[in-house]
Amino acid sequence: MGGVSHSSLSPLPSSDRVDVAARLRDALLGASFTADGLLDLLGAPAYAALARSETVPALRATRGDTPLEALVRLFLLQQPVPQARVADVLPVEDCLDSGWLTGVGGDEVAATVDIRPYGGSDGEDWFIVSDLGCAVGGAGGIGSREEGVVLGVGGASTTLAGITVRTPVAAALDLGTGSGIQALHAAQHATRVTATDLNPRALHITALTLALSGAPAADLREGSLFEPIADDETYDLIVSNPPFVISPGARLTYRDGGMGGDDLCRTLVQQAGDRLNEGGYAQFLANWQHVEGEDWQDRLRSWVPRGCDAWIVQREVQDVTQYAELWLRDAGDHRDDPAEYQARYDAWLDEFEARKVKAVGFGWITLRRATAAEPSITVEEWPHPVEQPLGETVRAHFDRVDYLRAHDDAALLAGHFKLVEEVVQEQVGLPGAEDPEHVVLRQHRGMCRATKVDTVGAGFAGVCDGTLSAGRILDAIAQLVGEDPVLLRDRTPAQIRLLVEQGFLEPAV
Repeated sequence: MGGVSHSSLSPLPSSDRVDVAARLRDALLGASFTADGLLDLLGAPAYAALARSETVPALRATRGDTPLEALVRLFLLQQPVPQARVADVLPVEDCLDSGWLTGVGGDEVAATVDIRPYGGSDGEDWFIVSDLGCAVGGAGGIGSREEGVVLGVGGASTTLAGITVRTPVAAALDLGTGSGIQALHAAQHATRVTATDLNPRALHITALTLALSGAPAADLREGSLFEPIADDETYDLIVSNPPFVISPGARLTYRDGGMGGDDLCRTLVQQAGDRLNEGGYAQFLANWQHVEGEDWQDRLRSWVPRGCDAWIVQREVQDVTQYAELWLRDAGDHRDDPAEYQARYDAWLDEFEARKVKAVGFGWITLRRATAAEPSITVEEWPHPVEQPLGETVRAHFDRVDYLRAHDDAALLAGHFKLVEEVVQEQVGLPGAEDPEHVVLRQHRGMCRATKVDTVGAGFAGVCDGTLSAGRILDAIAQLVGEDPVLLRDRTPAQIRLLVEQGFLEPAV
């Protein structure tokens, strides 16, 4: 993976002037330049449009003369503003001196970077720094096509932040940190945060994001994947939103990993196992190829390193044409000369044809370092809506894996279970029919799963309140339905196991 050129990207503010970053932070907070403040000022439609890279509604909403409107124009909409308009709000001289602002056209100032207010998981007011025009992603394409451009917060960033397990840890590693959003989240619950990136500009911007958000500095290291990490360094948490795009060439550092096909994601996953402490988690977003004649689930199982449990969720699948179009638009190539766009599209399809790729999957990969003799590897497709944040749901999944591994069927029948809160039962059948065709249990939290159960399963789940053992409940059901209790005890543990595995039932402590 080659070097990075920054020929026409603007000079960045100094990352050494933490004092100026602190004063700028206080000034932004004082003017309500926060996620909530922006929503109040712009209104929901203009605020949502910003996330799609559409700035016209926000420009229209900031035509007044309040300090907040001036700050939005300056730091989010790349509009120069008269210095006099922000002189009472910002430490202008300090910002000019340290490079946050630059003088333009006599009495006006312009920002050198985008600053996007971002609400932390516990309501913190944070700020994500990125290159000009790159604070918000979306259909408009990125703001610059320089190879080393650093983007702000996109849907992938917030997805990864939401699924990350947030237990207190000693050491966390953010691989390919970009604008620093994952490092910022990790700094809230990790004693020590290491952030790496192949792009030195990204490391500089991460330092600015952390300083402007009032977070502790991270250990920033330049290099690809695990290269900057010493052989004996291990972590309790590894997160990465890597350059996972499967593309026919490395044009843009933030998205193109420079390895063929899905090799970058595979390498990242395979190498993570040795870097994890016992019980530690590695969590990634990834793309993977669906290759003709191959089961995509088998492909992903083969990536899981020894000594790790895994939970892999495919959230979306795109055919190769949809995929190529998505990333051509992301780079703004659809706005180019049509012949050039077609040539790039063609090259993408050539690449997929050569690899016999018919579609590309996108999703989440979570590894957990475990000493179990038999690893638990769950690979599933779940394209349905979920309730973020899911970090606690991910942690609970692996707790249930441990429980089920430690309990054979006899132990399961001796166990006591509770129906998880906010699970509802739905009966499905023809109108007027005496009995339902089947019963569905549905979760309204976390993964929002639904699962079909038979009448015994529904009856069993309905009485699970932790007081009676599973075996005693089955004996009572057997008496009710006139079935042999021994046979019922024999055939039901598999269903109980599934209900526990999917989070409908939990062991009563």
